[in-house]
Amino acid sequence: MARNDRVAPQPADQKRWLTLGQASRTLGVTPNTLRRWADRNQIPSFVTPGGHRRFLATALEAFLPTDRVRRPALATMGASSDRMARAYRRARPYAQASQPKGWFAGLSDSERTGFREHGMQLLSDLLRQLDVERDEAAALVTAAEGHASEYGAEAARHGASLSETVEAFLRFRKPFVDELAVLARRRRLDTREATALLVDAESALDRLLVALMTGHAGRAKQV
Repeated sequence: MARNDRVAPQPADQKRWLTLGQASRTLGVTPNTLRRWADRNQIPSFVTPGGHRRFLATALEAFLPTDRVRRPALATMGASSDRMARAYRRARPYAQASQPKGWFAGLSDSERTGFREHGMQLLSDLLRQLDVERDEAAALVTAAEGHASEYGAEAARHGASLSETVEAFLRFRKPFVDELAVLARRRRLDTREATALLVDAESALDRLLVALMTGHAGRAKQV
């Protein structure tokens, strides 16, 4: 088989195990992306005694493209800011503790509410931009970057270090992406749809993280 050949599981391949490279070419994603999905249990796999990933050909079928022109809107798939917020809380049960921790503990109730509202705004921004065409998404991501920058600046103003601020963002990021993957799997999005959704989400989150850090750094210089 040529190195760049695209692997397409056939009925005869139902019990065949694919290597990481073969499986990634089957789905049209990079090996790193597929490895990350496997690590998150978003796609079944096993690791050989020699440390190599293997993927069952039939397990990839649910990810293969269909003839649908455009994936369903996230809202029709059940995605919402509230759902994402619940996923975040499930991933961080200690967030429900009665006593806030670290720099967050020094905030008043109204200030903590303000930070939560910033977070909900970011969730709303992200979900909206993932549902529009790319030319429209650019403007929405720019607006979201502004909100992320404000969040970073406010965190710096209240004494949060850059590492604490970034850590808070990363705790928000993983549940968001994981929940998108769960929705994609439950709604049986094909590989083109699911990959585009997750890649766009990761790209937007990268930009928000940079904006968050920039906002924090700008405010820290003023202190």
